[in-house]
Amino acid sequence: MDESPEALKELGNSAVKNQKYEEAILYYTQALKSDSNNYTLYSNRSFAFLKVQQYYFAMQDANETIRLNPNWPKGYFRRAEVEYSAKHFVEACESYQKALSLKPDDINIIEALSRAKRQIAKERKADEVIPWLGAGIGIVIGVIIVIADCILTHKPTHPLLMAFVTIIIAMVGYGIAKTYRYYVRCQRDGLLEPPPDLMSEDDRDETSEKETKHTPRYTKSQARQRYKKGKL
Repeated sequence: MDESPEALKELGNSAVKNQKYEEAILYYTQALKSDSNNYTLYSNRSFAFLKVQQYYFAMQDANETIRLNPNWPKGYFRRAEVEYSAKHFVEACESYQKALSLKPDDINIIEALSRAKRQIAKERKADEVIPWLGAGIGIVIGVIIVIADCILTHKPTHPLLMAFVTIIIAMVGYGIAKTYRYYVRCQRDGLLEPPPDLMSEDDRDETSEKETKHTPRYTKSQARQRYKKGKL
């Protein structure tokens, strides 16, 4: 492909308009080989990566956009969009605010910042409410057990013991809900981590061994000298 970086960029932009995001990524990548300091190319490729939910690569390109032009608000906006999509709402809010400080009247940034703040409020409320909801479900289960014990057994369990059991079940419900929220946060953190290396350690060792076998240890003259000395 011998098109200029600008022509490749236009092909990438056209692919984005047609929602062919993988194709756009290829065009932008090819353009960056010839124009590696073009921050708009990184910004555009970040958007394309985001559209195919490749959050790590989208973040890498957004950060590179900012590095190349730290005074361009769109770089921070790109990073914020990635963070928001990965549900890192606090970080997204900070990036939106940075973009807004560079372009105070941009309605898109203002609306995006407001949206991120609403999500932060929802997440905090969920962190507060969901564990107690789990405890409430535990209490309901405990009450059902108490009622079943009274109806189905000839000699009901002591009320204090049943109350204790209900409290224990409620605490378990609270703990499960709390653990669930922690699991959700861990899952979100993983969205911005680099993809796993699919090549196992054994595969690397095998590749290294093959390379070693095909790489001569000595030159021909050195080999002849070692043969004469009886070392081979």
